[in-house]
Amino acid sequence: MPEKIGGSCLRQGKGKPPISCFLRELIAGKEVLIMNVDFSKLEPYVPFILTGIWTTLKFVFVSALIGLLLGTVLALMKISKSRLLKAFADGYTSIFRGTPLILQLIIIYYGVPQLTGYDMPEFLAAIAAFGLNSAAYVSEIIRAGIMAVDKGQREAAQALGVPYRPMMLDIILPQAVKNILPALMNEFITLTKESAIVSTIGYLDLMRRAQIVGANLYRNFEALLFVGLIYWVMVFIMTSIGRRVERRLRQSDIG
Repeated sequence: MPEKIGGSCLRQGKGKPPISCFLRELIAGKEVLIMNVDFSKLEPYVPFILTGIWTTLKFVFVSALIGLLLGTVLALMKISKSRLLKAFADGYTSIFRGTPLILQLIIIYYGVPQLTGYDMPEFLAAIAAFGLNSAAYVSEIIRAGIMAVDKGQREAAQALGVPYRPMMLDIILPQAVKNILPALMNEFITLTKESAIVSTIGYLDLMRRAQIVGANLYRNFEALLFVGLIYWVMVFIMTSIGRRVERRLRQSDIG
């Protein structure tokens, strides 16, 4: 069995061994950590892991869509004149932003079946937890975007007798979208990175597949490193798309 690096250096005598001894052992090819990494054993499992890209993006996309729709409704509640609607939206946001996402996921996955008797599938629990959580953050993003629109346009629409709903849908929200699009893209990226926690309930996303492969091979490092690289590539692509869209929006404003 290869000798651990520095072993012979420590046996050379009492006292602190010279650094040159350790360097010589490195050059001589003694066992180091990187030499114990073998990605060739991971190769048969690569298709299984790559399938997790689709399963991950599928539930992230559905969750983001739920978060966008519900977040828009909550944002409109926050700027409405009804104190009851404002209180509900603010309370919702406070609860979902003030508690850990993994706790919300576990409560939905294990708590709902206990209360209702309905055995919730992993996918449904994942999109419910992520969608409800994302809505709290999206509502603040949209509310800030709406408030950033010039108040004069709202006052002009009201003076012309434009009803509230057409005013928001046709005048205010289209302008707010330009302001909030980068923040919404960041929220989608955050959802993608945080999606790894759904492995705790057994959903076969990228992280869960890496854990299964690591358990089969008794080698977790290679699978986790490979999945980490996939996450990084996904986030890099999303970030590049977001920056490109942001540049085009700026150019359209200048033009």
